[in-house]
Amino acid sequence: MVRRLTTQQHAHNTSTPLILAVDMGGRPLEWMGWQEAVRHYALEQIGWTVGDPSIIVRGGINARGLRSEIALHPVVALYGADGGRYAEYTPPLSNRALFARDGYLCLYCGERYHPKVLTRDHVIPTSRGGANSWENCVSACKACNNRKDALTPEEARMPLLALPYAPNHAEGLMLANRHILADQMAFLEARAPRRTVRG
Repeated sequence: MVRRLTTQQHAHNTSTPLILAVDMGGRPLEWMGWQEAVRHYALEQIGWTVGDPSIIVRGGINARGLRSEIALHPVVALYGADGGRYAEYTPPLSNRALFARDGYLCLYCGERYHPKVLTRDHVIPTSRGGANSWENCVSACKACNNRKDALTPEEARMPLLALPYAPNHAEGLMLANRHILADQMAFLEARAPRRTVRG
């Protein structure tokens, strides 16, 4: 679906998809709003794009009666940008990102839950020196978190369904955008490590 906007529309329209900015080598940089993307297009800073246009931005009408129009693609490569600085980047840990990483599943019982019902569980409890880090935190329903209490999964006889991990920058971008487009998801998934669920 192509969204059509005029330059007078509200700048914080939350239903308008974000644009994925990447460097010329295809390394992900960040999400940007349509206004910033228009600026890059107008300054001819776009090297290449991926996907069909997702947003059409229309400006004013000139003296000849013609309206200006810019078609924004879901993924744009920016001249002069360097995604190398994100090679070792780990996104900040938050409950929202943690629950998204774990697919809104309790990693103990395997049931899917609404984010408001999930809790953050520390695999090695903080009371026993466990860190509040991606590698030590998993999504858990309240019942499983209470049952596990201050024990390790082995002590509680509650094996994890997947091992916790720190997402890379591409995965962090996927976790940060609730309205990601198919072309953007495919682009970012190709840059994320393959992960497997224990079975």
